[in-house]
Parts: sequence; C-alpha cells; structure tokens
Amino acid sequence: MTVTTKTVPPAGADPAPADPPAPAASPRRRRRRPGAIALDAGLYVGLLLAVLVMSVPLIWMVLAGFKTNAELVSLPLQWLPEQFMPDNYQRVAEAIPIGRMFLNSLGITIVGAGLKVFLGLCCAYAVVFVDVPFRNAVFVLVIFALLIPGQITIIPNYTLIASLDWLNSYQGIILPGLASAFGTFLFRQHFRSLPISVLEAAELDGAGHWRRLWRFVVPMSAPTIAAVSLVSLVTDWNEYLWPMLVTDNARVMTLPVGLTLLQDIDGMQNWGVLMAATVVVTVPMLVFFLILQRRLVAGLTAGAVTG
Repeated sequence: MTVTTKTVPPAGADPAPADPPAPAASPRRRRRRPGAIALDAGLYVGLLLAVLVMSVPLIWMVLAGFKTNAELVSLPLQWLPEQFMPDNYQRVAEAIPIGRMFLNSLGITIVGAGLKVFLGLCCAYAVVFVDVPFRNAVFVLVIFALLIPGQITIIPNYTLIASLDWLNSYQGIILPGLASAFGTFLFRQHFRSLPISVLEAAELDGAGHWRRLWRFVVPMSAPTIAAVSLVSLVTDWNEYLWPMLVTDNARVMTLPVGLTLLQDIDGMQNWGVLMAATVVVTVPMLVFFLILQRRLVAGLTAGAVTG
C-alpha cells in the first residue's frame, strides 16, 4: 500500500505558492444561422430604401436650384445641370426681401420656441411638484389638447387676433401657438422619474419652488429640454398656415410664406427659383436637426416614463 504524505511548512514560514489555475477553455464561436443572416440583410436593405426615399427628394431639390426651366421639364429626367450657376438664387434675392424674411423666421422661431419651453417647464413642474387641487384633472386636459387638431382652433384664434388688431404683427404670429401640450406632457413624464429626495433636501434648506425648478430640476432634465426645444424650433421654423393667414405684408412674412410670392415670376411658374428658395428655407433646420438628433432621441427616451 502506498501512503501519500503531505509536507507541512514550519511555523512562521510563508505558505507555498498555489498552483496557477488551468487556462479556461476558449469558447467556440457560435455560428449564426442562415435565417439570422437573411434577417439582418433584409433590415439593411430596408434601411437603405428608407434613406433613399428620404434623401432623393432633397438631392433633387438642391440640384434643381441650379437648373433652368428647360432642364427641369426635359424628358428623360436630367439629374445634373449643364452648369452650376447661382442665377436662381440671385433672382430670389431680387424678387423678395429674403434677408428680412430670414431674420423674421429666425426671431419668431427663437422667441416662440423659447416661450414654449419655458411655459411647458412651469406647467409640468406645477402638475408634478406643487400640491394643488385638481392637478390630475389639469393633466387630463393637457392630454385632450394633444388630441385636438390645430386646424380646429384656427378660426377662433384668427377672430381673437383680428379683434386685437394684431394682424401683420409679430405678436399675432407668436402668441396663439405658445401653449405646447406636447412639451408639458413630455416634461411631466420626465419629472416623475426624478429623485424626489433631492427636492425634499432643497426644500429643507429653504429653497422655494422657483429655485428648485431652475437650480435642481432643469439641470437634471437637460436631454428632455433639448428634445422639446428641437421639436419646437423645427415646428415654428416650418410653420406655414397660421403665418400665411395673419400676414400679407412682406416685411413681416416668414420664409415659408415668402415662397408664395415666387409662384409667378416673369409670367410663368419658375420652378428653378422656387427650388432655390426652398433650399434656403430647408437647409438651416436640416443642419440643426442633424447636429442635435442624438439629444432628441435621448430626450424622448428620458420622457417615456409611464405613471
């Protein structure tokens, strides 16, 4: 019989080093099933088709701004102009006060979107953090406001603006659209996800509602504020129906409304000039949206809290 003896180290001596662990077996690379590969290929093809559907009209619009009318109506379609000449852009500047309209759109968009965000923040804070009666009923009214098409309120708003003698004025364009049910709803949903202990500690330190809103709630809500701001900016910049109804003076018109003045140039429909003006209207918000699109997704996700 063989007896195995175990050597015991003397007292005070360092223990013998343990044997190094055996190397773990490398996991085998899982082979993807043909069905998964086909699904991925289908998703990429669908994504490519969606990009083409959205980008081809924009590419055509930009190229059409450099074409003559003969090139635009020629068959078969001529994608590239014979010469990239900015004549259409010069004719836009000569036909309408494009600089003044650009400043009008910029000012109305910034002021209108800023007031929408401000009012949405204040209303959502009151609904969530201020203990007032019927605050849930107020939120239900906000939800119902989201369900009402904006076209229904055009006639009452026009009657009110006309009675105040605000036609052909900046306040007549801005004020009827300041109440943003979408912004209030998104802010309210996001505020309900904030840690209430932070606001309770601020209240114990003597901070009032105004300070709690701007010193604590707003910094924690940056993605949602960016999302609401971006949606409001794009909406106000592209707004056409309401500014067209309340303005007929070129000095107060915004860019989308100013395009209607280009419909009859030289007694004909000059599509090249219209496309050039449309590029001027579209490009600023398109670039702005592409820069802040990640903020938009993060803000909408942060506001997607139920309860």
